[in-house]
Amino acid sequence: MVQIEMDWRTAATQTRRREGREGLKLPLGRAPVLAAVDLGASKVACFIMRADGVRKSDCTLNAAGVGYVQSRGVRGGGIVDMDEAAQAIGQAVERAEAAAGIDVSGVIVSTSLGQIASHRASARIPLGGRAVSEADQARAVAQALQSLRLSRRQPIHLRPIAWTLDGARHVQDPTGMSARTLGLDMLVVSMNEGTCETLAHCVERSHLQFEGVVASPYVSALASLEEDERELGSICIDMGGGSTSVAVFTGGALVHVDTIPVGGAHVTQDLARGLSTSTTGAERIKTLYGSAIASASEDREEIEAPPRGDDPGAGPVQVQRSILKGIIAPRVEETLELVRDRLRASGALVDPGAGLVLVGGASQLAGVREVAVRVFDRPVRLGRPRRMPRLADNAAGPAFCAAAGVLQRAAFGPREANPRKMGEGRPGAAIDPDAGIVARATAWLRENL
Repeated sequence: MVQIEMDWRTAATQTRRREGREGLKLPLGRAPVLAAVDLGASKVACFIMRADGVRKSDCTLNAAGVGYVQSRGVRGGGIVDMDEAAQAIGQAVERAEAAAGIDVSGVIVSTSLGQIASHRASARIPLGGRAVSEADQARAVAQALQSLRLSRRQPIHLRPIAWTLDGARHVQDPTGMSARTLGLDMLVVSMNEGTCETLAHCVERSHLQFEGVVASPYVSALASLEEDERELGSICIDMGGGSTSVAVFTGGALVHVDTIPVGGAHVTQDLARGLSTSTTGAERIKTLYGSAIASASEDREEIEAPPRGDDPGAGPVQVQRSILKGIIAPRVEETLELVRDRLRASGALVDPGAGLVLVGGASQLAGVREVAVRVFDRPVRLGRPRRMPRLADNAAGPAFCAAAGVLQRAAFGPREANPRKMGEGRPGAAIDPDAGIVARATAWLRENL
């Protein structure tokens, strides 16, 4: 009887969602409800916001509902079980719907899956001294895209770094300005095409409409950075469970995005191996006692860890707390050094005085900030969603910056090229640079810029 009732409820929920698919469109003013899902290796979070949740007077947001569950079906920077991942997404959305008292039909997904990376592209087109039009900007975008050949990669963000007019830089909006040449320096953020398609299928298996995907380090930076931090230069490092990603801002523009497949889950695995305990026990020990720096009493303090396996005669594992630091610190330091070295090798325009902001669940581990200061030799702070003052304490920490950033981007921008609208076919379809891209770019610019 219980199973019949559960099946009936599930069927009703699925029918309701199928009937309610009308699609959410940005900006938020066009839709009454916006739902953001942050899909990671450790958790899936959903934030729901009504249009009346945007307060333009003080630039703050109010989430109508928040829900989150432990992630499933995600490992190693990708989706390994579509059914498990779809169920986790559906459960997170349902919890947020229950808290908000409203239903959603579609979601925008933030993630660092799919080997997210960025690519620089540039264009220069002649104008002959006339005023810049939207069609000219579309030609510049098309030319920049055509200079990139992204094999099996899906563009998800097209961010202008700088427009130039006759070589003069720092032009915010060239529309209507006269010049002989129009130049564009653009950042293209992309992800693995197969991962993007799989992600769309997972959302649809949750009986929701896939409204697009955004890079979690980018939206995490939007949620956690102050305006002057973006202008003066800042590095935002999103330390997740399965990966660590970075977004770099210089002069107010996004100039670099990258991801490495090492995160907080690797610290947990190191502890499980080093202490001969279970993964669950290692995660609990890491949360309660873990630290990447030494403490005064760690040599005298002992902790207990549950034994690995199901032997009823096996007693708990007893270790000194100092051993934890010896396991955790090298992994944290290695992760941050990988990010630092990748940044140096990328040639990204990192401002010499740029500060560093840590977000993501793994950044909350004690001592991570101190290690980051030593590795980067820069001022470091822990970031939080800064424009959502009414969030409950359990959803207002660094782990929820990405979901909050999706809402902030929808409400306050920056507005940007939407590669999905320039493509053809289903959401997430790859851009064909040789198939009428100028026409699609022009249509996109009219709607988005």
